[in-house]
Amino acid sequence: MNTITRSLVLAALAVASACSFQARATLQPGDPAPDFTAPAWLAGEPFEYSLTKALRDGPVVLYFFPAANTPGCNIEASLFSQAVDDFRARGVSVIGVTAGNTDQLRAFSADKATCAGKFPVAADPGAKIAADYAAVLDRKPEMSSRTSYLIGQDGRVLAVHSDMNPAQHVKRMLESVPGAGADRSASGD
Repeated sequence: MNTITRSLVLAALAVASACSFQARATLQPGDPAPDFTAPAWLAGEPFEYSLTKALRDGPVVLYFFPAANTPGCNIEASLFSQAVDDFRARGVSVIGVTAGNTDQLRAFSADKATCAGKFPVAADPGAKIAADYAAVLDRKPEMSSRTSYLIGQDGRVLAVHSDMNPAQHVKRMLESVPGAGADRSASGD
């Protein structure tokens, strides 16, 4: 390999490494989902979210996102709000959790362009909940990664999708709902 080619390969690897901010989700289908409670907002109204209480009503999609009111997170919240009726029809609730811009979650939860008041978002200062779910950024462990989990009513992970691109999270979670015609142990990167 000549010097120019080697330099190009090393530069490409450096760029790929720099763009790889996300940790791999270590919770896998079958693993117990860590329980948590957190301050949350639904349509701008504050309440205390409890995973245990939510699971009493059925499976939960728990999706972590880096920060409210940022381009990718706005897209993801909008996609979840558009699909929330599809999740509800399957008996599944949705909760978004973030460590970023938590002071903006009240407005974010009600904003017609993001959550549209259709599902709650919870604050995770210091990304403690995200850390329990191995959903933190490699280079910024105080921030949530973009990782979605489908948690069964028994409190076990049914599916996980971890990708900084928000485009496939809703689709992957819907496909993973038991009885939705998809592999129950679907896992994505």
